[in-house]
Order: sequence, then structure tokens, then C-alpha cells
Amino acid sequence: MKKQVIAYLHTHWDREWYREFEIFRLRLLRVFDEVLFALENDLIPSFYFDGQTAALLDYLKIRPEKDKIIRDFIKKKKLFIGPFYCLIDEFLTNENLFRKNLEYGLRIAREFGCEDFTGYLPDTFGHSDGVIKILKEFGLNECIVWRGCGDLPSEFVWKSQTGGEINAINLVRGYFMDIFTTKLSIEEKAAFLRNNLDKIAAKSGEVLLLPVGADHLGIPSDIKEQLPAVNRLLDNYEIKAGSIFDYINAVKDNYKTIHTGELRNNTLTFTLEGSYSSRADIKRMNILAEYELERTERLVNHYKLNDKYGKILEYGYKLLLKNQAHDSICGCSTDDTHYENILRYKKIEQICKEISSEIKFDKKLKNKILNFGAAGFCGVVERIKNKKTPGDIILNTFKGFPEDLLTDIKRIPVTEDYQTIYTTLEYVKDINHGETEFKPAIPDIPVFASDTVLKGRVSVKIDESIKFHAGKKYINIFLKDFKDYGDSYNRGPVKDDRGTILKIKSSQLKFKSSLRAIIEIRFEQNIKLEVSLDADSDFPKFRFIINNKKKNHHLFMCLEFDKYITETISEDMNRFIKRSFNPEYEIREHLPDKRGIEAPTNTAPCQRLVSTNGFGAVLCGITQYEVFKNELRLSLIRSTGVISNPKNSSRSTPAGPPIETPDSQLLKTVEQEVWLYYNKTPDDAVNQIFNFLYVKPGFM
Repeated sequence: MKKQVIAYLHTHWDREWYREFEIFRLRLLRVFDEVLFALENDLIPSFYFDGQTAALLDYLKIRPEKDKIIRDFIKKKKLFIGPFYCLIDEFLTNENLFRKNLEYGLRIAREFGCEDFTGYLPDTFGHSDGVIKILKEFGLNECIVWRGCGDLPSEFVWKSQTGGEINAINLVRGYFMDIFTTKLSIEEKAAFLRNNLDKIAAKSGEVLLLPVGADHLGIPSDIKEQLPAVNRLLDNYEIKAGSIFDYINAVKDNYKTIHTGELRNNTLTFTLEGSYSSRADIKRMNILAEYELERTERLVNHYKLNDKYGKILEYGYKLLLKNQAHDSICGCSTDDTHYENILRYKKIEQICKEISSEIKFDKKLKNKILNFGAAGFCGVVERIKNKKTPGDIILNTFKGFPEDLLTDIKRIPVTEDYQTIYTTLEYVKDINHGETEFKPAIPDIPVFASDTVLKGRVSVKIDESIKFHAGKKYINIFLKDFKDYGDSYNRGPVKDDRGTILKIKSSQLKFKSSLRAIIEIRFEQNIKLEVSLDADSDFPKFRFIINNKKKNHHLFMCLEFDKYITETISEDMNRFIKRSFNPEYEIREHLPDKRGIEAPTNTAPCQRLVSTNGFGAVLCGITQYEVFKNELRLSLIRSTGVISNPKNSSRSTPAGPPIETPDSQLLKTVEQEVWLYYNKTPDDAVNQIFNFLYVKPGFM
């Protein structure tokens, strides 16, 4: 008896990637026009629109006259959309954004009449088990995954490290199957399908799932004729066109195997881990945009102004979600695509800044301090002032119009209003959640500083390297640079390259006060590091200003411990997960010599925090770390110049087109920021980021 194969027709739609958004949208019109024609003429039974709604909205902006027929096909269960707004990367978004992605996507899909949903995640570069809880919250009882599943079967129970589980469907051979649109003979197509179905069957029960479609691919409109012809040549399989939901219903009792934790096994599928260190400029803008939107939303909610600002905030969040599609946020698109990403980030910054200014002006928050973080706050804050007063500690100055003048709709700024604006430092304490009268206070432990020492609650000392001391414990800090002839998807390490430690050229006290001191350290390769320490702070801040003039290299900030690293704790989806490492593993000793292999790495994605051996780093834009022996390496920049290098040393086959992307060499100034700490819980450490971002004085 033949095994049943359910074939679902789809197209995988990256809104932008190796071609830019508007170019792909023109292709989308051709592809989806054809889909609607095929549905109208009963040439295909149904079509799955890639688990997202943004692409449908992109289509309807140009084809608004197709709205009614689309709704009719959705109602008849011939067209399936959602549940997501965009297919975003799982490791480079946070819990709030992933939840909003579902909230917006489901709302839009239901407005169109769609009722059938599954967590469709066919092409993210590995899978975070942090999505399980959120998918279940929104009533999704299964998800569909591919990369990172290793040797798992077609159906398995996926459990999270931090609780919760979901039924998962593994697309064993991937989401792409374009055989039906080729000009091969029926005999050749049958032979190809037989080979692939045998491999799917080895991991499946009596019913198999066969995707029919690929990236930006039009449908085989003669599928009704092709399937019977192919079936006659298949001894063991009977292929029938249907929907994903036909398959889900058919295998509901097949979930036996249990897997706990994230899906990042690259033994059978590429997980493209180098993408988490590609285009560091985009990564930093992304995390800052996340913070800006969340802080602004908290401000809006506190003053119950959602009716006034809710729509514009949603617009900002949707801009960010479009940027978090994996080919955008992962930095593996054309330079022009990333120009558009940068423009969206700038729009988000503009929206948030103006909403905040309007609220501060309307609510008369001139002498208030606002805390919308998760905890109370004591510490140093930066205050923007139009006029300096005696005793002010002035951090810097800049030229501009006063914020309150720009916000007042009864006045317009004139040339004479363009003036010097001051950033001053103030110490405050006992700042609870919400709005508090601004009252400067005196810290318990001021900062001592020289050209080579910062000392307060903790200390930083500079000689040939940098040492961070917390009591009797310390770690050594240095910069290490490696050759990298890879691409936007994977590092391209060089065998036997052990990296070059960059020498410190100078160390000089740049700013000194009782509230903050800053030492400027200059390294080789045009790298400047500002190390600052605030009064009463346990967190020295390391701000890198990298004027990169070098191609094809990977620069790390290395934290050196007194013992090997075997385990880390890092943040993922706003929760903390443990990862285990073999500290002896060195990728340069395991470069593949056969086609179809991606070398395992000792790297991992991260969000706001990574810690090990009692020390930790709070991050603001760094999204990947590496473990080797006793070094925790934080990726500062990785310079490459091509989307996919077919000769990449760590991945023996292409992962995309070999389009040159000169801007991914990052031959410009790139900033990164790290705060170090010792003997803090991850929650306490992350609260410092929230305090820094969510505690803001009103303007003067």
C-alpha cells in the first residue's frame, strides 16, 4: 500500500534580500496574480502564503481591487495567511516584539476571515525555544520548523528549557521543492521525488508532508496534470495536493519523540551562525530601536495616551518588524536593502523622540524624572539643559534648538533660538516607578581616576591589557583580531590563525568628576575605547569607537578568566538560558573538506546579557559571543564583502548568491557598548540596562 503524501503549494516570500523590496514587490505582483488566477480557475486546491500577512498587504497596496476575491478564497479555505505579520528572526528579536508580531499578524489575518493557523517558521537560522510559550499564549498548538533540527523526526514534542511545550513538525528536506516548475520529463521528476520522499519517509509515519514551492517562486499551474502522471511512476507513494492543515490533522497522534531546548544543531542543515555577527551597525540600531519603542510605549501607557499615540506606535513597531525579517536583521542582503533598513531605524528614532517630547511638554514634566523600568533607581543620570548653572558637571555640549521650543505648536524656532545645549550629570536616589520630582543627591562612593585607573565600588586598571577588579576577583580584557574570508552567513576562518592581540598605544584621563570619570584608551587599528565608571556603580562601561579601515577580519573583545569556560548563561527572548560548550573546540581545526557540510562553531547568539564564571557582560548591540578555552569573546565587528562566498572555508556550499556587498566590510566608524559586572544575578544585571534606558529626566 502506498504511503500518503500531502503536498502543499506555497511561496517563501522574503520581502527583501538579494534584491530590494520594491523589486521583489513587482515580482510578488506577478506571482500572486498567477496564484489568484489558478484559484479562480480551480487549477490548484489551495495556497499557503508563507505564514505572514505583510506580503499580502504589500500586494494589496498595488492591487486594492483584488481585496474581495482574496477574502472569498480565505473564507473558502483555499487561501491561508498568518499567523505572523513578518517572518522575523527568532534570536535577534525580543519577547515583546515576537508577541507583537503575532498580535498584528493574527489580527490582520482574522480581519480577512482566516481561521486556521500554525506557527510557521520554515527558514529562520535555528529556533529559539523561547517562542514556545508565546505561540501557546496565542492558541497555536503546533509549529513548523526546519533548520537546526538535527536528526529529529518529522513530528516531535518540543519543550522549552524554561517551561512549556508544543507539537513541532520538522520539514526534513526543507521548505523548498521546485521540481514541478522545471522542464524535466515526468520520469526525471518522479525519480527526483522518489529520492526525496524516501528520505522524508525515513523520519515520518504513514503520512508525509511535501512542500511545493521555494523562494519567490511562482506556482506550477499544471499541478493537476503532473501529479497523476508522477503517481503512476511512484511505487511507494501517492501524492495529493492539499493544505498544511490536512497534514496537521492527519498526524495529530504521531508526536512521540521529545526534544528540550533550542534547535541549533547544524549537522544536517545550515544554521548560518555567522549572520549573528554580520553587519554590526544594523544589529546595534536594532536593539536601540527596540529600547526606544518599548520606553515610549511605557510612557504612553503610563499617561493613558494610547488613543492619541497608539496608531503611530504600531506603525513604528511594524517598521521594526519589517527590519527583523531574517535576511534583513541577519545582515545578509544587498547594500541597498540595508540602506532601507537604516532609514526605517531612523524613522523609529524620530517617532519615539517626538512622542516623548510632546508628552513631556503637555504634562509639564520640566523638573521631573521619569522611571518606567522594572525597579527603583539610584545613580547618575544625564540631564539636558538649555542653560548652565553654577556647580553643574558638564559632560558635553552641542548646538540645537531647545526641545520645549521645538514641541510648542504655538511657536516656531528662529535663527536666534539656535543655541548651545548642555548635557550635565546629576546623582539621584530613591527614584521609584513613574514620575518623581527631580532632586539631586550625593553618592556614597565617588570615583577616583588617573590615566590608568578608575576606582569606586569596583576598579579598572590599564597596563598592557585592561583588568576589571571586583573585590579580590578580576578578569583580563584585551582585543583580538582574526582573518575572515567568509560572507554574511558564515565566518571564513583561516587554518592555524590564532588571532592577533591588539596593543594599547595610549591611555589618558578624558573626563573627571565626582560622579563620573572616563579614560580614553587607544589601540592599534584606529580603535578608541572609552572606559567610564559612575559613582556608586558596580558596572564599568566600555564604549568602543572603531574607525574600521580593514577588510575581511573579525574583531573581538576578549574576557579572559582563570579557568576554562564550560557553561554560559545568556538572554534569549527576555529569559535566561544555559548553554554548554566544549572549550577545547577550535573551528580552524575542523574546516570541512566535503560538499554540504557546515562546520560546528563555539559561537552562540545573545541579546542583552551573557555571563560565565561569576562575571558577566551587559550588551547593547553585540549579538554573538564565542567560547574558547578560558576566553569569552564578544563579537565587536565582522567585516566581509559578499552575501555568499561559494569558497567559504567553514561552509562547503553556497547559502545564497555571490553578490558583492562592499558596505558589509564596515569601512566606517562603528560603535559598540559593553557593561561588565561581577557577582550579580542576571535579573539584577539586566535591570541596569532598563534603568539606563527607562530612567530619563524631563527637559529644563
